[in-house]
Formats: sequence, C-alpha cells, structure tokens
Amino acid sequence: MSPKFRKYLILAHLWLAGLMAPAFALHAISGGLYLINIKGKAATERVSLPQGAELDFESPTLEADVRALLANANLKTDFEYIRNRGTVIQLRPTSKTYLEFKQTPQGLSATRVKPDTVMSMMELHKGHGPQIFKSYQKLVALLLLAVVFGGILVGFMAKAYRRQTVIAVVIGVIVFVLVGFVI
Repeated sequence: MSPKFRKYLILAHLWLAGLMAPAFALHAISGGLYLINIKGKAATERVSLPQGAELDFESPTLEADVRALLANANLKTDFEYIRNRGTVIQLRPTSKTYLEFKQTPQGLSATRVKPDTVMSMMELHKGHGPQIFKSYQKLVALLLLAVVFGGILVGFMAKAYRRQTVIAVVIGVIVFVLVGFVI
C-alpha cells in the first residue's frame, strides 16, 4: 500500500479514537465500578396519583394513556419511551430523574426516581439513556470496529510491525477465548 494511504489510515484512526474517547471513558468507568460492586444509588419519592388512577400495561395506547395520566395528575416529567416489565413500567431515559409506575393489589402507584451520578452513568452504559445517546452508542460501536480493524490493517501494512501485529492479534484472540469461554 502507498505511504499516503497508510498516513490517511493512521490519521483516521487517531481522529476516530479521539472522538470516541469520552464514550470509552464512560464505559470503562461505569463498567469498572459495577464490577467492584459500586452500582450507584437512587433517591425515591412516592408520587401522589388522582383517586382511581389506572393504567393498562397491556394497552396498545399505553404511551398516550401515560401522557394523559401525567396531565391529569399535573405531573411534569419528560420521557421519550416506556420500558414495560409487566407489573412495572419505567418512563425512560432512566439516566436522569424518571417516574416508575407499579400495579399493586392496592392499585396503581408511582415513584419518582433520582439516580446519582454513578447510577446515571450505569444507565447510559446499559443503553437506557436518551434516544440520541443510544444512536451515538451505536455509532461508537461501529466506529470502534473500524478503529480496531484499521489499526490491525495499519500494523499489517508496515513491514516492520507486521510480525508484532500478528502476534498481538493471536495472543488477544487466545486470551479472549480462554477467559471468556474456557476458564
């Protein structure tokens, strides 16, 4: 390959890595904290609902029903989508203050949930953030593949690094398989 093409690949690799660095930092910090059992906390507050408030969690118009209930209860909350868990629904994103509704034998209950910074990061990490952030995460995932395979390609293109690149990739695959599937 031509030196100009190699130079372009290196420049693209550096730019993409730099643009994705905040997402990598978020995932490394939140994932690392989670693995050492620091998962964050959330403050909860019971929310009053109008007498006889109901929601059918199986309704095809659940989102409209929730919006109507919120308006009727004069509850100001911004949500983009609903996560339905059968007897509990969460108004997402859950990376910021959100409402959770539960079906109980006593009727419908609502709780305002305020995640702390660690829990907010964890919710973003898990894909429970705003829709635009979820799209950003999908783009970062694709770009990560491009950066990884572009870096390997650059290593193969440079004769001086070809052998080290092969060794590093082979060791990386072996370690991944061993710790992920064998040990």
